[in-house]
Amino acid sequence: MHSPKQRQHGLRLTSIDPQAVFAAVPKAQLENYIRPMANRMIKDIIQEVRKAVPEYAQPLEGEFGKILVTCVEKSVLQVVDNLGRSEVDKSEWRDWFRYVGKVEYHEGRTLDALHKSVRVGARVAWRHVHAAGMAVGIPSNTLFALADAIFGYTDELCSVAVAGYTEAQAHATGTYARRRHQLLRLLLSDQPASTTSIDELAAATHWPVPERAAAVALEFHEDQYRYCTHVLHPDVLVDLESQEPCLVLADPEAHVEQLGQLLGDRRAAVGPVVPLADVHRSLLTARHALDLVQRGALPDTPILWCEQHLANLLLFNNEFLLSQLSERALEPFDSLTPKQRSRLSSTLLSWLQNRESVNDTARQLGVHPQTVRYRMQQVNKLLGDKLDDPDQRLMIEIALRTLRNLGTERDARRASSAAG
Repeated sequence: MHSPKQRQHGLRLTSIDPQAVFAAVPKAQLENYIRPMANRMIKDIIQEVRKAVPEYAQPLEGEFGKILVTCVEKSVLQVVDNLGRSEVDKSEWRDWFRYVGKVEYHEGRTLDALHKSVRVGARVAWRHVHAAGMAVGIPSNTLFALADAIFGYTDELCSVAVAGYTEAQAHATGTYARRRHQLLRLLLSDQPASTTSIDELAAATHWPVPERAAAVALEFHEDQYRYCTHVLHPDVLVDLESQEPCLVLADPEAHVEQLGQLLGDRRAAVGPVVPLADVHRSLLTARHALDLVQRGALPDTPILWCEQHLANLLLFNNEFLLSQLSERALEPFDSLTPKQRSRLSSTLLSWLQNRESVNDTARQLGVHPQTVRYRMQQVNKLLGDKLDDPDQRLMIEIALRTLRNLGTERDARRASSAAG
């Protein structure tokens, strides 16, 4: 719809293409005025939106502040950066505002609030652009065409956001969510599910059935239901209802960034990628890994990849036997003080891992090679010929790895006894 002023100037515009109008704007003439005022325009839009729309009248903090500020910045800079250009790639822009629409739905705001905030933003933007155009003497007809383009552009923006909003709304419907949860449970059951059952549920929930998949174990939190699961790709199956939340997905590496957005400061363990029939084993492995992270036996990283720690996961798979093995293998060290035991244990483990290289061991430990030789003489006195026996040597290295991963021998025994 055109304004009365447009009709007074006899300007007739039909099916306006906003980008075509932006491309026709005399960029060099207008840019010197528009770009310096972009930051002021962004601040004014944010201020007016928060004033005019009650749902947005809250502090610019956390996810809300990030979304609102980024929305305004992207909408303004998309125009400013593309003045005078006829060809513009809008794919990233569309993905962002579709995502924003999903956030609006999950945050409980209405479509009316979304529409009103876009209209307010368009009015403020036009006020700034009009002032810049008048300052450089741009003809009225061009300015009013630019006004139509701005409102057409914001209509497009709004349509994309609404599409994301309605998509999130549709995905939240009870039947769809129940079927996806049922599919997840079916895949994670230790009782083999029929291919037909999986295919039927997958078809009903638009889940492409992969040949291989992985499970991801997530830390439990009381507020996990508030996780923004809409940041995840539809190919990812999610369970945030249970005491042991988890995901199932075909290609974990492709979703690392999204997984990071979902977790915040929570931990996750990614199980091995396995045939679909073994996904429940992938989840057991991931949960085992997450437990070991929480106990300090595996690196405390936001996202731990089980495939990088298979040896340690195997070591801690039967902690009763591991405790028995460790006590027998390291029994010769019992007569030492804790300090001596720690020093000789770390030296022996490094020596074994460095293929008996004194120099490499010294470099790894940051000591003189002669110190390594002296310590190994003490070790050999304690162990006798045990290091010459392949089986004994393996047991000793396993025990030393256990000791290193759990920090102290006392901690290792205490943890193993509790688990046993």
